Amino acid sequence: MEFSIFQETRRGGRKVNQDRVGYIYTRDALFVVVADGMGGHVGGEIAAHITVRLLLERFEQEAKPVLASPVLFLQNAFKAAHSALADYAQRFRLVDTPRTTCVACVVQDDAAYWAHAGDSRLYHIRRGSLATRTRDHSKVQYLLDNGVINAAEAGRHPDRNKVFSCLGGAFEPTVDFSPRVPLQPSDLLLLCTDGLWSAYNDGELVARMGQAELSKATPEILNDAEKRAGADCDNLSIIAVRWAGSAGEWTDTLTTTHTETLAMGEFSTQMDRTITLAEPSTGRRALSDAEIELAIKEIQETLNRHGSA
Repeated sequence: MEFSIFQETRRGGRKVNQDRVGYIYTRDALFVVVADGMGGHVGGEIAAHITVRLLLERFEQEAKPVLASPVLFLQNAFKAAHSALADYAQRFRLVDTPRTTCVACVVQDDAAYWAHAGDSRLYHIRRGSLATRTRDHSKVQYLLDNGVINAAEAGRHPDRNKVFSCLGGAFEPTVDFSPRVPLQPSDLLLLCTDGLWSAYNDGELVARMGQAELSKATPEILNDAEKRAGADCDNLSIIAVRWAGSAGEWTDTLTTTHTETLAMGEFSTQMDRTITLAEPSTGRRALSDAEIELAIKEIQETLNRHGSA
């Protein structure tokens, strides 16, 4: 496989970054995931951290070097993440379960498969036009779909941050799955949190990302999103993948990942494993040294309990 990939996550105007992003690939399969932690105290950061790490680790266990069924993998991985967050909350006797939105995508055999819960999005862009994007599990999306509000009103609606599906919530999440989507050379897959996409309408986002070199366009679009939102800018995260394909139909040799350099059974993973456990509203430490040590230990044990296929 050959592809270009760029990922970045920022705090924006917030004290703590509760977003998490990551990707992993073998010789023949790529997996990318974005999560946006929700809620106060340290719950959102823990939820996004557990979810991304769990999904990446399950891919590493199951991709040999491809997944037997990408759709089944996504179904089981989202279910495992949801259960892991409930398990973590129960063991710590938390009043509120850590919660997060999530969007994830598998690419193998020149095709993409994706799933999402909440309002973190995936955009599929082809030849500078939007082929498709995920539909938010949110109150505003429901109002839009039913003609109650228009797109302009959606951007300033007071309930624009309310989602009705997430991992770790009190109810089983609504998770939408794509069909198998064949990819063509130069197709772009863009995964991002609402801190980024809320700064742009679909047309503008697609126009700016559709043809540009990822290493240049992605930081620029993050910079502008932060400027537009100002001091109230949410955490904002992005993973962009420009697909070259299995046949190597590509011209940008400087930024292209060539997976044939990996040995059979070898993986390459990119994720920031830093966890602050800070209070989102102040950025100050929310836990004592002993509590932090216990929380990190329990996060790892939760991953171990739910990470097996």
